Amino acid sequence: MRVLAADIGGTNSRFALYETGGLARGHVPRPQDRLCAVRLPTAGTASFADLLRRAAAEEPGLFTSPALLVLAVAGPVRGGRRCTPPNIPWAVDLDDPALHAPGMPPLPPVLLINDFVAQAYACLRPAAPDAPDAPDVLDMLDVLDGHPVPDAPIAVVGAGTGLGKCLLLPASGDGMPPRVLPSEGGHALFPFTDEREMAFAAFVRAHTGRQVIGDLVVSGPGLRLLHAFHTGQWLEPAEVAARLATGAPGADADHALPHVLSRILSWFARFYGRVCRDYVLETLALGGLFISGGVAAATPALVTHPAFAEAFRQSDTHADLLRAVPVRLVRSPDAGLLGAALYGALHRPTH
Repeated sequence: MRVLAADIGGTNSRFALYETGGLARGHVPRPQDRLCAVRLPTAGTASFADLLRRAAAEEPGLFTSPALLVLAVAGPVRGGRRCTPPNIPWAVDLDDPALHAPGMPPLPPVLLINDFVAQAYACLRPAAPDAPDAPDVLDMLDVLDGHPVPDAPIAVVGAGTGLGKCLLLPASGDGMPPRVLPSEGGHALFPFTDEREMAFAAFVRAHTGRQVIGDLVVSGPGLRLLHAFHTGQWLEPAEVAARLATGAPGADADHALPHVLSRILSWFARFYGRVCRDYVLETLALGGLFISGGVAAATPALVTHPAFAEAFRQSDTHADLLRAVPVRLVRSPDAGLLGAALYGALHRPTH
């Protein structure tokens, strides 16, 4: 079956057409499974219909033969038909007449899911040893060792334009696909712990006029705010990440960076570790933690820095439990596409 997968994020939207027969049978994804693909800036589109129109104009092959379209969108899905993403200025409404207006590409049956449901499904597929650099094969980095509990829930947390969280539940053994519980936990208030961090919280509040939620702290915009707080310079998140990545492969970052950049790296790693720790404790995700999202994928030092591990394992009551949770970083930028395709292969509508 051919599935058109779409990963609609606050910054970029990606589309790819997959042949999913092998995926549905549990095979390792192969480079040739992806037939064509296109990437567009989300911010440059006026509506969801406009985004689809532009994608079809960029790559007409996307819409010529799919049996199913799986839309993974960064926001809460309502009734399987509508999503109002918090970081995108328009909604996705499958009942919008504009989707069937003249000039629109023909749409197959559609499944609408949260973007982190797709991220979780991607984590179900291992990398192919004969094609580790292929765009649709997951590139993973072991961040922290551990001893996962068999059949326990697995947490997926990731910073991109916002902060995503979801819980992957093990398959029940009755032939049904795994369940994923989406979350809007990135919009919960962020937990700051001391006066210096409270000063940063006040800075964020002053410059955004909003409650200081995880979406504003552990995210690309959060990285920009943290850099401005420590330096007074307002740079785009990608520029900040590039500065942090220079000479900062991981645990030795503090010795390779100027002092202020070292401090920014340490703070962000600590915030990231804290968010991951809290979610693991809240859900008892003893099967492990996957970190996804573009921020750490582009700059792995943000989670390989010692401050991440220290914050993740810091607990007066459950330090031993946290030390047993393995942590892996998903470095593949198109993991959401692969996960959406796999979701479609396993949830094809029967009517």
